[in-house]
Amino acid sequence: MRADIILVTGILVFISSLISLRAGLSVAVIEILLGVIAGNLGVQPDDWMLYLASFGGILLTFLAGTEIDTKLMKERFKESFLIGVFSFLTPFTGVLLYTYYIAGWDLSASLVAGTALSETSLAVVYSVLVETNLSKTAIGKLIMATTFITNMGTAFVLSILFVKPTLYTVVFIAVSIIIIVLATRFSHNVFHNPELKNKVIEPEIKYIFMLLFIFMYFANLGNGQAVLPAFVLGLLMSGHFTETSETKVIRNRLRTVAYAVITPIFFIVAGLKVSLPLIASALGAFAAIFVIRQLTKFTGVYFFAKKYIPEGKIYTTLLMSTGLTFGLVAIMFGMQLGLINQVQYSVLTGVLISSAVIPTFIAQKWFMPLHSEDLVDLNNGNNGTNGNNGK
Repeated sequence: MRADIILVTGILVFISSLISLRAGLSVAVIEILLGVIAGNLGVQPDDWMLYLASFGGILLTFLAGTEIDTKLMKERFKESFLIGVFSFLTPFTGVLLYTYYIAGWDLSASLVAGTALSETSLAVVYSVLVETNLSKTAIGKLIMATTFITNMGTAFVLSILFVKPTLYTVVFIAVSIIIIVLATRFSHNVFHNPELKNKVIEPEIKYIFMLLFIFMYFANLGNGQAVLPAFVLGLLMSGHFTETSETKVIRNRLRTVAYAVITPIFFIVAGLKVSLPLIASALGAFAAIFVIRQLTKFTGVYFFAKKYIPEGKIYTTLLMSTGLTFGLVAIMFGMQLGLINQVQYSVLTGVLISSAVIPTFIAQKWFMPLHSEDLVDLNNGNNGTNGNNGK
């Protein structure tokens, strides 16, 4: 463990917060950008940072799952499904066809590219919605629901195309199912235990961390990814965090722990992995893939968002156009299997980073929907007052 890396990381985390507050932008975007700058100035992550970053992505995914309004998702399933499916399908098809037929990549590399760039970043979307206080609004809840559908498509294709099942894969799936079922049914014994309440050692948060670490261990054993079971766990445990004011406090404490140290490492490490010289060496491919990815994402989302979320159609489309979490998983998976080379890795990672930063910046700067009582209530169809909301 290098002391200089620890020092630089601490400085980046703190400076990111200051810039975020001053600029009024998501701290995740700033952390990624500073990570890119630091990485191209020679800063490289230690092993502890890589592991903590992996955990940060899983923790963010779990927290995102707890924000899903399952009742709203059931009531608005048609809207969530249509936006989510086309948000996945159009960039997957567009990027696959371009990289294979025009860029000249082999089929395996093109499939990795299409899969990685089809997702919508749970981490970015969740972070932005929480920071802007939109996570509890009807628009925010619907965006989270559609993001879930999109990433289910990405995770399904990733599993079908690239995962080679072994006995340990079966063990990972079985353990994940058992943990999810038991935690969903019995976590109230932890959250509502009077002996554990309001303790400075935070046993409830350590309990959640333990569950996520179990997912990570068996995912590594089974050559799988812990992101999907972590999200499903958060989704099914969302009811526990809305039952009482006490469980809401637990979730707020978990957010505080996550955003203080763990998730900043995730976003900074994502930036550190981007090699600007390698991207410059394939600048034409980078620009073309980025444009195609964003245009196909925009096309796949906008027309349904215009129909179902007219008061925030541009904001929804832009947030759904972000990429990072599952995309990085897919790219790293492709690299480990030798399906893509270092230049393709940097190009695809650069496209993901750009898609995490640029649409988020535009959405927050010019297309923020109104909050609370001014929003259209998607549950009952009452109209609100429209402002600078993308119309």
